[in-house]
Amino acid sequence: MAPMQDFIGKAAVLIEALPYIQNLRGQLVVVKFGGSAMESDECTESTLRDIVFMECVGMKPVVVHGGGKEISSRLKELGIATRFINGLRYTCEETIGVVDDVLHRQVNARLVEGIQKFGGRARTLSGKSFIGAEKLTSRDRDTGEEIDLGFVGEAARVNCEGIHEILARDEVPVITPLGVGEDGQTYNINADICACRVAQALKARKLVFLSDVPGLLRDPRDESTLISTVRMDEVEGLIASGVISGGMVPKITSAVAALAAGTNKVHLIDARLQHSLLLEIFTDRGVGTQIVRS
Repeated sequence: MAPMQDFIGKAAVLIEALPYIQNLRGQLVVVKFGGSAMESDECTESTLRDIVFMECVGMKPVVVHGGGKEISSRLKELGIATRFINGLRYTCEETIGVVDDVLHRQVNARLVEGIQKFGGRARTLSGKSFIGAEKLTSRDRDTGEEIDLGFVGEAARVNCEGIHEILARDEVPVITPLGVGEDGQTYNINADICACRVAQALKARKLVFLSDVPGLLRDPRDESTLISTVRMDEVEGLIASGVISGGMVPKITSAVAALAAGTNKVHLIDARLQHSLLLEIFTDRGVGTQIVRS
């Protein structure tokens, strides 16, 4: 039989979480899940358990997922070349069909089934049903010349009605990062940016990025340089100094737009740490980087 002190310790954890649970009851939290962490069954199960817990205590989680590595694997099987331009996948006509299929039939289905396995209720919500997309282009970093990315889009318009309908049924929406243009064309949308646009449109209380890095690091080679808190007004300086660089730039600038629209906090956390989502949201210390308005 476990010592009484062990039981008291467990009760203390619940008491520490209580004010956070009370404060966040009924609040919308957008969770973006991606990176190589999503390839680990252990990380995925831990994250999905956390999401079920959040819903069970009265929060309203909304999941937006990536699926880049599974898409790349399918493209390789089909003999279709994978090419990235400034961190974005060039998406030709063949590729967009593969992206659509893998995101819906493979990645999304697995996450929905996982939530249901742990006693939660979840429903697929295709971005194609509520995100109006516009074609996105990039620019050559040296010449400034515009570069075509194929069927890569920006989430220009987000209709939240379908999300609210699913939440009203006490289900977790699990969203694919795709959109449709006015011409009916399907566009591939960067999942980080998609999550930011969804959080912005919902005016979500929190936006959480779960990936395979511990947060924002001053030195990307040294995890001890984790920055625990960043203010909105510090972001430009961190970009100028190179602390925020590469694919983190559009992610963080889009997150700042979500904060400006009403989101209270943005969290960057490592899904490889078991139950990192609960540790960040429901404990005094937290485990990643939080971006706040002031």
